[in-house]
Amino acid sequence: MNILVCLKQVPDTETIIKIAGDGKSIVTDDIKWVMNPYDEFGVEEALKIKEKAGGEVTVASVGPARSTETLRTALAMGADKAVQVTDDAAEGADALGVAKILAKVIEEVGPDLVFCGQRGVDYDIGATGTILAELLGWPHVAIVTKVEVEDGQVTSSRPIEGGTVVLEAKLPAVLTTQKGLNEPRYASLPGIMKAKKKPLDQKTLADLGLTGDDVAAQIEVLAMTPPPARGAGKLIEGDTAADKAQNLAAALSSEAKVI
Repeated sequence: MNILVCLKQVPDTETIIKIAGDGKSIVTDDIKWVMNPYDEFGVEEALKIKEKAGGEVTVASVGPARSTETLRTALAMGADKAVQVTDDAAEGADALGVAKILAKVIEEVGPDLVFCGQRGVDYDIGATGTILAELLGWPHVAIVTKVEVEDGQVTSSRPIEGGTVVLEAKLPAVLTTQKGLNEPRYASLPGIMKAKKKPLDQKTLADLGLTGDDVAAQIEVLAMTPPPARGAGKLIEGDTAADKAQNLAAALSSEAKVI
């Protein structure tokens, strides 16, 4: 069982995001970059399947040179090899462009199963996995919280409102991973040392038979604005608990207008 996991490097969720002077991008100075949390679930699930059924786990990423760190993290967790596509011509590629690049990588690697995080915590588009499956012509199951692979097919569970739906698909397939699928492991010190010697194949668009025009963004960011500042809280006064409850109900009704 050979598995490929698509990775994205994103700002740490603890990072304070500042909008750049152009009003269309963020200030990247002093940002701590990490593996997209939803992609971590894909790495962990791939490793669990490998431990049970054997095979090989490849991780792949499209991004700047610094994304090497994220790939090395996955290798330290236990992945066997990595593919990094870094090319100035791919900078600014949207979900469609990235999916086109990943599809070429997947065609070269030839995995039986592909995992993607169900969304990136930076732009929160959540479309790359779906587009990738369409480009490959493979079955796709989104937001999976349970995965079982057996006899050339994958059985996946995904949450729906009020319940869970169980879906079967023939391999090869693309799955997008969600919180609850597993608990990603930490990279051990021996794993970190071994990761330095594992193969990391760096490619350009030309290596994959693509050009900048092939992956040019179809979506343009017109503006970024910070969320509105949170208003000050209000202390509910009252001599007794009953008074406070009455004053709270009045405030909710006349000021907040929620009751």
